[in-house]
Amino acid sequence: MVDESKQLQGNKDGDKHQTQESTNTSGNSQPSAPTPAQVPSVQQQQQQKSSTQNQQSTTGSARSSQGRSNQPQYSQADLNRIVLEYLNKKGYHRTEAQLRLESSNIPTPAVPLATPATTELASVNEIGDNKDLKEKLTKAEQELKELRDKQSKIEKELREAKDREVKISKEKELKQLKELEKKTKRESDPEIYFTAYSMLRRWVGSSLDLYKPELSRVLYPLYIHCFLELISKGFSSEAKLFFDKFRSDHLVLHGIEVEKFAGLSLPEHLEENDLAVAYRKYKYRILVSKTSLNLLIYFLHENEAVGGGILIRIINQYLDPVISTNRPDKIDQEGEANPEEGISEYVTDTNEVKKFNEQNVKLGKLPIDPDVAKEVEAELKIKDEKIEPVNNKTLTKEFQDMTKPDQDSPVRESLPLPLKDANDIKKMIIQVEDSRSKIKLGAIQASLPSVCMYTFHNTNNNMTCIEFNDDSTLVAAGFQDSYIKLWSLDGKPLKSVLKRDRHKPQENTRKLIGHSGPVYGVSFSPDNKYLLSCSEDKTVRLWSLDTYTALVSYKGHTQPVWDVKFSPLGHYFVTASHDQTARLWATDHIYPLRIFAGHINDVDCVEFHPNSNYVFTGSSDKTCRMWDVHTGNCVRVFLGHTNSVNCLAVSPDGRWLASGGEDGIICVWDIGSGRRLKSMRGHARASLYSLAFSRDGTVLVSGCADNSVRVWDVKKNTNDAGPEPEAFNNNVNGNETNSDGASSTQQQQQPQQQQQQSKKESIATSDHMNAFFTKKTPVYKVHFTRRNLCLAAGAFQG
Repeated sequence: MVDESKQLQGNKDGDKHQTQESTNTSGNSQPSAPTPAQVPSVQQQQQQKSSTQNQQSTTGSARSSQGRSNQPQYSQADLNRIVLEYLNKKGYHRTEAQLRLESSNIPTPAVPLATPATTELASVNEIGDNKDLKEKLTKAEQELKELRDKQSKIEKELREAKDREVKISKEKELKQLKELEKKTKRESDPEIYFTAYSMLRRWVGSSLDLYKPELSRVLYPLYIHCFLELISKGFSSEAKLFFDKFRSDHLVLHGIEVEKFAGLSLPEHLEENDLAVAYRKYKYRILVSKTSLNLLIYFLHENEAVGGGILIRIINQYLDPVISTNRPDKIDQEGEANPEEGISEYVTDTNEVKKFNEQNVKLGKLPIDPDVAKEVEAELKIKDEKIEPVNNKTLTKEFQDMTKPDQDSPVRESLPLPLKDANDIKKMIIQVEDSRSKIKLGAIQASLPSVCMYTFHNTNNNMTCIEFNDDSTLVAAGFQDSYIKLWSLDGKPLKSVLKRDRHKPQENTRKLIGHSGPVYGVSFSPDNKYLLSCSEDKTVRLWSLDTYTALVSYKGHTQPVWDVKFSPLGHYFVTASHDQTARLWATDHIYPLRIFAGHINDVDCVEFHPNSNYVFTGSSDKTCRMWDVHTGNCVRVFLGHTNSVNCLAVSPDGRWLASGGEDGIICVWDIGSGRRLKSMRGHARASLYSLAFSRDGTVLVSGCADNSVRVWDVKKNTNDAGPEPEAFNNNVNGNETNSDGASSTQQQQQPQQQQQQSKKESIATSDHMNAFFTKKTPVYKVHFTRRNLCLAAGAFQG
């Protein structure tokens, strides 16, 4: 007690002196000594002490701020102005506009720092009405909270209810709310959108070809609305993942819209973006047949628990399916934008194909080496002196016409090629002679070519591919038994330059063994010195036609190789594979020079452009693409097929492309614009195996699985069409004959009943000129000789 009284007396004295000092500082008269009633209590002394300490700390901070008062002070408005000027100067206009919008709001005034001593406790009502907590809840959480509150209210009413009918109605209402809560919980999970869309995408991809084109059109609006719903529910990161995962599926047809949607990430953006507002406000119109729509709804109902219900709700809420009266296969095909589809209230050009196909390409002839041209012209002049001109045209004039560069020809140095030797010059002279002597099939109107059909017997259904060489003296075929077989068409024996050759010298066939899997493609080099073959064993082999042995095995593909083609200029070749890539090779390199990646399914066939600066590919993804060999980039996309593309052909002038596939339709494309000029029908639903342009480019011949060779007028129904021929009776059993030799079959006369039956199966388009039928031989290959005789080949399937 004594110690405490002393300590209390000391505190009193200290407080007394402090009070006197502060009074003297203010300039007032000193107060009289305190009376016992004025002596403060212990609690009052402690409060005075704490307030004194606060005054001292405030004084210290004032001194430090006074030290910094020499530095320039900026208001919030000044800082905003400086930042806005910087953003405008650097060109960040969107960021500048957003900052202006946010800075236009009145800033919140500064408030003193909250401490436990200065903060009052909140009342019970204030805690229950906490708006900040509500704002932090996502939209889905708010919906769930409201549903639970309603359930609690109804459960309370149900307990209090005494009337039986009231109880039944409340139980029914409670059951509906629980189902709605379950559904809301399911839809509030962002993973369900990934699952639902992936499931529908797989189902459309595996559906029948009859329904696939129009079903695939439903994917885009569903993709966009799933993305927008994820954003509206506050799942920004999941929405970004969903958008990026399936974005590539829609870039070709809807690239412009996809780019506009790419910047959305917050729910507020849905109200600012015009396109998003249009998609949420108006319904997306889509043309679909009744059968396809029923299939879609049935599939979604079957999978309602795993996301189908969400897609059904989106279709009901945001899509406007218009039932088409046409058959499913008669609507606009996949890859063709329909102006009647989409949101009519928001007009935009969503087809990116036209814009993509505007890239500059050089389609003219590749200029020939001047030194080689001089040597060839010198040889041709000697021949012209000995031989009379044909059709008033000398060999020299023919060579000049053949090698005359076009306005859009690429430069000669664009494609490095090996030097020409004496044999190459000799072969070029033969090509000029054949070109001058070729049959003119389309001077004014297209005329029918002669067709020579080669039928291969006793193949045991093992033959997979056939190829003719450039001068039509050899034919090669690949077999399931991993070998290649060669035949001489002119009867000359196939002799090897090797002295120790075990092959009989008089035989005109050869067997090349080396692959370890079925051979799917073969190709002759233009100089007839080499043969390429590709196989299921993932390799490409180069064979010498002098020694009939394998020279090189090219390895690079990771899956079976379906096709291989030599360049028209030699040295380079291109391959197509199951690994969804095409690859460019050179014969003197064992690794690929370019890898053409972009198809989303097997690359089934390849073809070179006549100037060898471009490569064309056909794929199981129903598209054709054109690739630049210098950059390896795709420069054209050709959309329009409804099934896999099996064969390609480029016109001799390099301006037009023909493609055929499993859908039995031949599409003719303008390479310069990427536009489809026309579709030619006549093969019904049979698969096309081969296409070939005549040497003057006016006639196209097709070989098909329907055991027929069909001839087409390429220019008819296009802007380059000539005058229409006069009407006359076409006698099927005319005087035209097509002889082929010992191993060929005649195509002159066919039973009229068979042709009538074919006409019942498919009505040919007006550009169909004629059809030549075999008995039981699918036509694997068609080929034009340099003099415009058509050769065809196939394996007998009896």
